[in-house]
Amino acid sequence: MSASTAADSMPYVFPTAPTSMRRPAIIAGVVVLAVAAVAIALNHSWFGAFFLLGTAAVFGNAQMVINSVKAVTAEEHPRKKILAVNSAVRLGTITVLALIAAFLVRPDGLGVMFGLAIGQVILVLNTVIPVMKGLRKQP
Repeated sequence: MSASTAADSMPYVFPTAPTSMRRPAIIAGVVVLAVAAVAIALNHSWFGAFFLLGTAAVFGNAQMVINSVKAVTAEEHPRKKILAVNSAVRLGTITVLALIAAFLVRPDGLGVMFGLAIGQVILVLNTVIPVMKGLRKQP
C-alpha cells in the first residue's frame, strides 16, 4: 500500500468461520465432566445430568442449524424465511423444555439452563476467536 492509496480502497476479506464441532465438543466435554464432578461432590448429581442435557441440546441445535443452512442454500432460490422459522421453532422448543426441567426439578433442573448457556458460549468463542485473529492479520 503506497502513501497515496486510501485504506478504504483496499479489498476487505472476511476470514472464514470454523464449522467443525470437534474442538468445541472436546472443550464442552471437559467442562461437563468438571461440573458433574463438582455436582456429585456437592450431592447434586442430577444437576450434572441436566447440565449435560443442556450442553447436548446446544450442540444438537448447532448441527441442525448447519444442516438447515446447507439444505436452504442448495436450493435454486434460497428463502431466508424458512431458515428463520425453522430456527425460531427449534429455539422455542429447546427453551420451553429447559424451563420445564428447571421448574419441575428444582434446584438441580437449573443445570439445563447453565448447560445451554455454557455450551453456547463455547460455540460462539470457537467461531469468534479465529475470525478475530484473521481480521487482526489483515492490513
